[in-house]
Amino acid sequence: MSPVLLDVHEFSVDFETPAATVSAVSGVTLQVAAGEIFGLVGESGCGKTTLSLAIMGLLAGGARTTGSVTFAGEELTSLGEERMRELRGDRISMILQDPMTSLDPTFSVGSQVSEVITAHREISARSVRARAVELLREVGIPDAASRYNDPPHRFSGGMRQRVVIAAALANEPALLLADEPTTALDVTIQAQILSLLRALRDRHGTAIVLITHDLGVVAQVCDRVGVMYAGQLVETAAAGELFAAPRHPYTRALLAALPTTGQSPGSLRVIEGGVPDLSDPPAGCRFGPRCPHRMTECAVIPPLAGRPDGHQVACWLDPLTRAAAGHAGPSSAADQIQAGGRP
Repeated sequence: MSPVLLDVHEFSVDFETPAATVSAVSGVTLQVAAGEIFGLVGESGCGKTTLSLAIMGLLAGGARTTGSVTFAGEELTSLGEERMRELRGDRISMILQDPMTSLDPTFSVGSQVSEVITAHREISARSVRARAVELLREVGIPDAASRYNDPPHRFSGGMRQRVVIAAALANEPALLLADEPTTALDVTIQAQILSLLRALRDRHGTAIVLITHDLGVVAQVCDRVGVMYAGQLVETAAAGELFAAPRHPYTRALLAALPTTGQSPGSLRVIEGGVPDLSDPPAGCRFGPRCPHRMTECAVIPPLAGRPDGHQVACWLDPLTRAAAGHAGPSSAADQIQAGGRP
């Protein structure tokens, strides 16, 4: 078992606005081991990107955080900006969603990769150029040496994404936060990028937090998965276990809503209701208002309780959740869903 590299404990992010306080991330607890690919999934707006930006120390003004985030044993929430700058781009890197806006259109791609290196290393101009070319070649840029001086607009979307990945990996970080790295890419390029991430993890031992709403991507590359809903982490498990035996009603509903080959028109299942307003979230489990198994206990936030195999779920339907909180045995609704009943 690899040591824990990233440890997030009871972490919350609130944004103060003139109208209200927006609870974007609420009490999230998760761990990522060295060399692990951890998938973070959920609907748009569930807090995945906000959590990653908080880890990087890049939240916008007005954000208030509580809880703990430690990286390699170092508490990030109390670090000053100078120390965060030392870590950011060096030991911790991030791939942002849009590769075009991540790259400066007025500078060549090679110089932008080189800048990441020189920001953290004392290195000669010749050596840094050679290293940048090596990185571009490693991520699959054809004829990397001659493309070093090309501006971003001369690259396709998939190639720009590769440049962004090269910059993120320039200093061989221990942790890479990849926020929707395959968004807007066709399936062929998407497969290439995912294969690249796997290869880079295997080659450098980099831990990767892969943020996505695409469960197919998760099934292809992730070792473990965390499912978020409206700012709360509701389930974590090994990828195979999550797909084979989901335990939270939201996870089950997400998987049930996936289209299948040969599905008849009009048979696609949906999750009834809508995502709550995070400036006025419901008490307790935020999925409660949409859950067909809602019980009185759901007005209280359920603890994230786990089995010995590491499968954790925050739901009063789960016997371990109830036991962790000192509640009585599971209800008849819990018996149904744990036996594989309809979510």
